[in-house]
Amino acid sequence: MEHLFRQTQYTVAKLIEDIDLGEIGLPDLQRPFVWRNNKVRDLFDSLYRGYPIGSLLFWENGYPKEHRLIGREDQQKIPRLLIIDGQQRLTSLYAVMKGRPVLWKDYRYKKIRIGFHPFLEKFEVTNSAIEKDPHWLADISLIWTQDLYDLIEQYLERLHHHEPLSRENEKRIHQVFHRLFDLQKYQIPTVEISASVDEEQVAEIFKRVNSQGTPLNLSDFILTLMSVFWEEGRQALEHFSRAAKTPPSTPQPSPYNPVFQPGPDHLLRVSVMVGFRRAKLPDVYALLRGKDLKTRTFSVEQRDRQFALLQQAQSKTLNLQHWHDYLKVLKRAGYLRGDMISSKMAVLFTYALWLIGKVDYHIDPYTLREAMARWLFMALLTGRYTKSPESRMEQDLSLLRDTSSAQGFLETLEQEIQAVLTPDFWEVSLPNQLATASARNPGQFAFYASLCILDAPVLYSRMKVAELLSPDLRSHRRSLERHHLFPRQYLKRIGITQDRWINQVANYTLVEWTDNQRIGDRAPQAYVPQMEQRFTPEELQHMYRLHALPHRWYEMDYHEFLQERRKRMAQVIRWGFEHLGTGRSALGFPGSSED
Repeated sequence: MEHLFRQTQYTVAKLIEDIDLGEIGLPDLQRPFVWRNNKVRDLFDSLYRGYPIGSLLFWENGYPKEHRLIGREDQQKIPRLLIIDGQQRLTSLYAVMKGRPVLWKDYRYKKIRIGFHPFLEKFEVTNSAIEKDPHWLADISLIWTQDLYDLIEQYLERLHHHEPLSRENEKRIHQVFHRLFDLQKYQIPTVEISASVDEEQVAEIFKRVNSQGTPLNLSDFILTLMSVFWEEGRQALEHFSRAAKTPPSTPQPSPYNPVFQPGPDHLLRVSVMVGFRRAKLPDVYALLRGKDLKTRTFSVEQRDRQFALLQQAQSKTLNLQHWHDYLKVLKRAGYLRGDMISSKMAVLFTYALWLIGKVDYHIDPYTLREAMARWLFMALLTGRYTKSPESRMEQDLSLLRDTSSAQGFLETLEQEIQAVLTPDFWEVSLPNQLATASARNPGQFAFYASLCILDAPVLYSRMKVAELLSPDLRSHRRSLERHHLFPRQYLKRIGITQDRWINQVANYTLVEWTDNQRIGDRAPQAYVPQMEQRFTPEELQHMYRLHALPHRWYEMDYHEFLQERRKRMAQVIRWGFEHLGTGRSALGFPGSSED
């Protein structure tokens, strides 16, 4: 029987040496570091006291005899081992012992500074007090990056200026500093998984031996491979992601937008779907390792071909014109704010579909935008990619495998939309979906999106919902606020005290915050007639129709109101959806006289 793995031990010094030589691939030196400094402090404290810190899990890359210069200038060979579990521990050890800065979540490079008190034999995250106290070594990196004897003499000299020091204490300082220096001799158990083991087995092994370190998922596996074989591509993903989150300081083109900020793994997923027509990352990871999925053998030529496909797809994904044209799809679908998006996967997969339609089928921009807005609306409303998203995406991609024309592309997607959004969905499933108090209900977000699509006014206002939902508006308070139509305290006064009833989706609406202040906890019968006086009967009819409110709704029994409004909200959502692609609703424009 073939061995799946082997167990061994590495000293810390050997691990660091192998990272420098490129024997071990450690991409986290260029990717955001997720540990807090106090975890790094605890790691070194455990090493110092001889406590176990868990094992490391490596995976052989399949090319043990392939050696050439890649990646960092000081790297001498392609990594034989890829880190699967233990990245944060290994990054912490390397960064501190080499004195190297790491990239943090704010995308700034900073050193991890851990202080050490030789008399107390205590580690602490360095702060201003430690910096000023001569008893502390403010940065333990100096132990391994400077001459140890010089460092000890400098420390003792600083202490002598502060207080007398006995010969016994001087001796103790030497001992403690040498003990700290010898942390590099600490042996860490490792598990090295054979290159022949497939991705599903690796995932299973990981689950069984996983320590408390930050795990890698399959997108991390691929980003690790990119660090090895295509460093510029991985850096491009990081740069795009960072720039999408940060308003540009110059007039140069930028991926920045206030609605959707993708991470590197998100952008990678899009590139994978565009380049390989696959959504299941284990298969893509195997291909990028040069693995033939039929023969299960490795080939350098196969790997190079697959990376070439990834490079082509990524160039499309990161194209700024493509990106900003796609963001118009989100606006067209009514999703104007990031907090309205209940599924990032839906946005990412729709972007992949948009790119396929744009680049492969050459669909004109207007037609493509409308089709993709319908698809995105459907996907977000139904939670299409919430459970088992990769499997669902794989099925959707398979719908297009036999499609050879732009018309076929559009018809295939529209057929799937109609198969999902049936009359039963609109009339039964959706009203039931709205019977919830969940703060992030996809149906509620779709209702708000529909108000934007239909150019609806804010309730009891002549301002438009889309105007006041704009992410460009910034103030101490939001222009629009969610308001209980039947206020909380009013409901409690009439005996309805449970949050699951008070916070029903059908009890919420969007109003200007100034109106929210005026309404307070008053009964609807008290505040609504005052609000209605601002408008003509025709304006009120139009407003109530779009906001799914029956005539004289404020006089209804609360539970009857909820049931009726859910039906009307579902109808408004349907109007909004049908307005996409046609500019009108099959059920009649919401401003008509029908009730």
